[in-house]
Amino acid sequence: MRAKSGFTLVEILIVVVILGILAAIVIPQFTEASTEAKTSSLATDLSSVRSQIQLYKIQHNDNLPGVINGTHTAGGGGAANFVIAMTEGTDIFGEPNAAGPYGPYLMKLPTNQFVDSDVVVLGTIEPPAAPAPVTDGSQGWYFSTASGDFWATDSAEHLLL
Repeated sequence: MRAKSGFTLVEILIVVVILGILAAIVIPQFTEASTEAKTSSLATDLSSVRSQIQLYKIQHNDNLPGVINGTHTAGGGGAANFVIAMTEGTDIFGEPNAAGPYGPYLMKLPTNQFVDSDVVVLGTIEPPAAPAPVTDGSQGWYFSTASGDFWATDSAEHLLL
């Protein structure tokens, strides 16, 4: 008679246990790497936007994006004006002008990946007194019209990036 070949139940259980242990060790490493990648991307986005704000300021007589002819525009369009100033052409006074000699500074505002939002909120709060973190996706960025500081609004730790 010929003996049957194959694995016993005990051998299969040992392999499954070993695979389970390996998975328990490896999976948290991937989760941590994902968070680190998002943080690195956020820092890069912040650096890019901040440098473009500084370039805008240099080219527009020390005025910040969203300021037209030296004053913030009325009517609550400040955040929209900020986005327009950064993503479209402007003239020396900050007026949107597709044929203007300045801009666009960004193709589009980046998305804050921690809250999946590219919405910018304007205000006069200065670092390190950050606004309360917003994690519901209603806003991703905060721009101080007083100083020109730009930061993420998802957590206090990202204020320092």
